[in-house]
Amino acid sequence: MKLFQQMLVAGASLGLIAPIAAQASDVVNLEEMNSYARSTKSSRIDSKTFINEVSEDIANLKGRVDGLEAKQNELEAGSFSDTTTLSGSAVFAATAIDGASKVNSVASESLQTMYTYTMDLNTSFTGDDNLYVRLRTGNGKVDTDDGGSPATKTSKGSFYEKTAFYHTDTYSGGIDSLAVDKIWYTTPIGNSEKWTATIGPKIENYYMYAAPVSIYRPGFHKAFKLGSLSGAFGASTKTGFGVKYVGDNGFAVSSNVVDTGAASSKGLFTKEGGNKWDTMVAYTQDQYHVSLTLSQQDNGWGSYSYYATDAITPSTGADATAYAARAYWRPQESGTATPEISVGYDVISFDGNSGAKKVKEATSYFVGLGWPDMFMDSDYVGLGFGQPLKTTETVNGDTATDDALSPLLWELTYSFKVNDSLTMIPTIFGGNDIQSATDQDIFGAALTTKFKF
Repeated sequence: MKLFQQMLVAGASLGLIAPIAAQASDVVNLEEMNSYARSTKSSRIDSKTFINEVSEDIANLKGRVDGLEAKQNELEAGSFSDTTTLSGSAVFAATAIDGASKVNSVASESLQTMYTYTMDLNTSFTGDDNLYVRLRTGNGKVDTDDGGSPATKTSKGSFYEKTAFYHTDTYSGGIDSLAVDKIWYTTPIGNSEKWTATIGPKIENYYMYAAPVSIYRPGFHKAFKLGSLSGAFGASTKTGFGVKYVGDNGFAVSSNVVDTGAASSKGLFTKEGGNKWDTMVAYTQDQYHVSLTLSQQDNGWGSYSYYATDAITPSTGADATAYAARAYWRPQESGTATPEISVGYDVISFDGNSGAKKVKEATSYFVGLGWPDMFMDSDYVGLGFGQPLKTTETVNGDTATDDALSPLLWELTYSFKVNDSLTMIPTIFGGNDIQSATDQDIFGAALTTKFKF
């Protein structure tokens, strides 16, 4: 019986015993006994008279306790198991972006807001495994200011445009609809603590990677996660599975695949469905990390659009091979002028692109500088910048459509805790020639508030 329930039963029992104790006190009150005897001369008083009264009270108490235990069992049946935990977060964000309409004609430059609400459920069945479910809702996918029915992604607000202004906490599912956003199961392989396997109907490759590849904390741009969601790391939530090995010496390796056709009639591992297979080799110590990831992508997979110009678009059925190099370093002590440094470099090559100006190869880079505990405990100053994927070679050697562009994306962010559950993140950000034109320059400011429970 859980501690709270034991206290509940004990309290109820004491409440019921108290009147019985009072009655027992009355039983041994000689004055009342004599009075009772004088008023009932025709009745004979003996020990059985009092025993019967006390017995009836005890029986009544037992019945009430049994009823309380029955209600307790009903409560346990409707609650989480002892091995299930619930945590969650709520995110409020506001932003205004000068030049947003140059990037997308239906995007607004006015002050806009959005929210995301998330519940994380974790359940263990053996003590070593874990079933993870993420429930999420939000309204950052489209602009709803017109009062109409937001049905498509074409009416974009200031939180959804890839690459220019996609907020790191934007929910891309149904507007204001709570749904299962992620679900997967992880378990050790055999008796080894070093090998684990993961499988799930809704998962992305990077949740199954061998090691964290970046310590930069994006304030606004989701494009800056994992040292940039670029050629290799851009992901999409699909059916997936993978294995991971993490050694005691810092060496780790992983291999995983997600497939678009597994949840449809196209089927798992078919050319029509398309899949993304990532393999990582990593080495991590307390102060530094290095890794190399190979990503093989089939059938026009295009999830790298988080951090790419619009020219990096494969033909239907085209395949791609991408490599991602990641590294980070941090000083022994935080709170100094010396920053943490995270870097990333991606190169992607396409096979099967057609047309005179189709991309054959593209590259990107990212640099993230961070100063944790700079002004107070648990605060963070971050500066991130880099070049989204840009064409370096076309199929026929012609001039690329993004050849004249010098794409650059950046942000300067500050994060501080109001208390253990509330974090504020003001950020300014901008970019030049971001996606498809030389006049696509933006400058924006955002305030993100995160509640955790």
